[in-house]
Amino acid sequence: MLTPKRAKRLLRTPFTVVAVAGLLLSACSSGGTGHRAEAASPGRSTQSAGSTSPGTSSSAGASSSASSSASLQPLPSRIPADLKPYYKQKLHWRSCGVPQFDCATMKVPLDYAHPHSSSDLKLAVARKKAAGPGKRLGSMLVNPGGPGGSAIDYLQYAALGYPASVTSRYTMVAVDPRGVARSEPVECLSDKQMDAFTVVDTTPDNAAEISKLTAADKTFDAACEKRSAKFLGHVSTIDSARDMDVLRALLGDKKLTYVGKSYGTFLGATYAGLFPQRVGRLVLDGAMDPSVSALESSRAQAGGFETAFNAFAADCVKRTDCPLGSKSVDDAGKRLDAFFASLDAHPLSTGTSRPLTESLGTTGVIAAMYDQTAWPSLRGALDSAQKGDGDPLLKLSDGYYERGDNGKYSNLMYANAAVNCLDLPPALSSPADVEHALPAFQKASPHFGTSLAWSSLTCGYWPVRATGRAERIPAKGAAPILVVGTIRDPATPYAWAVSLASQLSSGHLLTYNGDGHTAYARGSSCIDSAVNAYLLAGRVPPTGKKCN
Repeated sequence: MLTPKRAKRLLRTPFTVVAVAGLLLSACSSGGTGHRAEAASPGRSTQSAGSTSPGTSSSAGASSSASSSASLQPLPSRIPADLKPYYKQKLHWRSCGVPQFDCATMKVPLDYAHPHSSSDLKLAVARKKAAGPGKRLGSMLVNPGGPGGSAIDYLQYAALGYPASVTSRYTMVAVDPRGVARSEPVECLSDKQMDAFTVVDTTPDNAAEISKLTAADKTFDAACEKRSAKFLGHVSTIDSARDMDVLRALLGDKKLTYVGKSYGTFLGATYAGLFPQRVGRLVLDGAMDPSVSALESSRAQAGGFETAFNAFAADCVKRTDCPLGSKSVDDAGKRLDAFFASLDAHPLSTGTSRPLTESLGTTGVIAAMYDQTAWPSLRGALDSAQKGDGDPLLKLSDGYYERGDNGKYSNLMYANAAVNCLDLPPALSSPADVEHALPAFQKASPHFGTSLAWSSLTCGYWPVRATGRAERIPAKGAAPILVVGTIRDPATPYAWAVSLASQLSSGHLLTYNGDGHTAYARGSSCIDSAVNAYLLAGRVPPTGKKCN
């Protein structure tokens, strides 16, 4: 599961959500920068790949050999003595500076296998208390995906944008996962270096361009090691799922209620696999399949973007102002290919010092695939590009990368790589691997496959070995879990939702026959009604439930 410009398996929130969740909870910051001077041994994780089953530790005591057919095993229900101080700490809430939102910080061990207060991490937490009528139902954690997306930023959308029948009865809570945003963020490139990284050609035509691309990946990875070495072996999804259990306890909830979008579904499913006895009501929307490899995921996501583009093109060619013509979807695709080729040869002026290159143009197009409400913006951007102005498409790309008007980037891409490269062995490890994989990528996505295949190399040069693996998550004994899948989801193909719902022993699939990435609280009254009934009363939808 990957997206353009070497951001491994970046599974983003919908375009409109990114735009809406623009408030800044400035007071909600862990401020924990002091740990960065205490670097771990370069290039080495504290847990070798395959040596310990993911989720286990010295406290848990179990181990098994790595296998893609293995299942994530639950941790013991009893809290180990060396972890009890974390589960018994007190959260000290304060105003975030935004009305009705409170902030706090929580401590978690850097390494669950060897917890020690000298290396603790501080994670930022925020909440909005339930304020409506009806019986209070406890806390609901939310996560927008990424990995690398700020859950605290997303909380502002969820608390104000989710159905009022839900937000009035749940205290809405978010924690920025370790390594993300306000929670000890992973840092890599400078802003100027990131600008240079995003324009490197990911459709190389010769050996020199291949060398430039691989050099950029290696520079990126080395910068992450130089600036964030201490954290790189401890930002896995397993780690973040264990952090969520600590937060659940601190909030006073016996079981976890959670809505996870996109990568957030993998985080939620991992929690269920580790703590099935503590699963309350889990909504996993825009589901990932934890049983597929990084290569399979990347290739499938390429196909997902192709499906989304075809849906966009089918809508576009019916319009008199479609910048890709009015003949057919096939013709629109050929025009898009020609546009990318023209950018490769002659980048467009944007009225700034940053021309629109092929790589930035591709990112801008893919950014608009996440949400059909962004299609008008893409049509306008492509029309402007045909008239010689690349700025609107550059803005779409900048929004995707979370690059501000001031030229500063969030740490989204850095955390994304750090988590993904730790969670799974690399999809591809050398240019020869990419060239071998290219035909399958191009078949899955004629328009984006080449770029997405070459964008799969970052983890191949990552300084820390992966500690995770592809494996099924049955979560035996968990309460019913609701999995939501969208038929034409660009980033998390519908087949993944089907697979996750089937491998979870208590999984129930809800289908949205529509476009865009994720479905809940995005305009479908049918989806919202079904999810609300589950969150408020625990009622799962009937088998085969499909919303149009």
